Amino acid sequence: MATVLVLGGYGAVGRHLVTRLRQDGHTALAAGRDAVRADRTVDLARPGLRSYRSALSGVDVVVNASGVEEPRLAEQATARGAAFVDITATASYIAALERLDPPRPVLLSVGLAPGLTNLLAAAVHRAAPGPVDVAVLLGAGERHGPAAGEWTYRLLGRRFHHHGDTIRNFTRPRRFDLPRLGRRRLYRLDFSDQHTLSRDLGVPVRTYFGLDSRAATTALAALTWLPGGSRPPRGLHVPGGDGWLVLARGHDGTTRWARGRGQSHGTAVIAAAAVGLATALPPGTRHLHHGLGLGDLPAGRGIEFGAPAGR
Repeated sequence: MATVLVLGGYGAVGRHLVTRLRQDGHTALAAGRDAVRADRTVDLARPGLRSYRSALSGVDVVVNASGVEEPRLAEQATARGAAFVDITATASYIAALERLDPPRPVLLSVGLAPGLTNLLAAAVHRAAPGPVDVAVLLGAGERHGPAAGEWTYRLLGRRFHHHGDTIRNFTRPRRFDLPRLGRRRLYRLDFSDQHTLSRDLGVPVRTYFGLDSRAATTALAALTWLPGGSRPPRGLHVPGGDGWLVLARGHDGTTRWARGRGQSHGTAVIAAAAVGLATALPPGTRHLHHGLGLGDLPAGRGIEFGAPAGR
């Protein structure tokens, strides 16, 4: 069992992760600025990251669930002998972490998207080699931490490069038949999984996104064309539920999917599984699908897996 420092350990994902890790027998330490709620007080906003360096004493694994995207967190953790796990979905930050040459493992693509989507897409590609489309549907009604909402709004109006093409976020819709949800229209979004998987699988992998509220999804597709649309509205809570679903679909219709309730809880389940993997990896930067398959994920933790009959 490992001693795990969870940055953002009492936040939306962090509190679920700390609970899950302790249930699995690990020593989980919640890290944050609030000394009352934190097991180790860490202020990532202060210059020099002094409190962070102090908190690394005796730690085997650091999980970054804080929303702070700073490569020095991985550099300092691995320099102190700890593996580093990050749940980010930001492609540019992941690219920066991939450029590191860490003396201990750095594990990326840990969460629902990227993370579980990577495992689903890899499974589909093994069954039916060729291009893969990934669908991500999240509950609009779940109250995430501020970083999650800001991440989504920040992509409005922005473009990203993929497979020699330039794409505006929340455009180029495609329809998916989603289990128990019917036919839904989803839009391209700059999740990092499509970049990593396109490179690793050697085929185009495209990620599409939507919210369970059709109106909210349509609104995001409209806002992406408006100047200033990337500024998140304060106090806005979009109607919707807390269910989520991720799906990978091959060129021949081969499909794998997973669903659950509570995006933060689902992310914590995947991150907890990643902690066990991270401690066994050699030095270097890797992604979740490099060491785990769908069959390696623990059952009975609130995630339902499925595929069409005959697949």
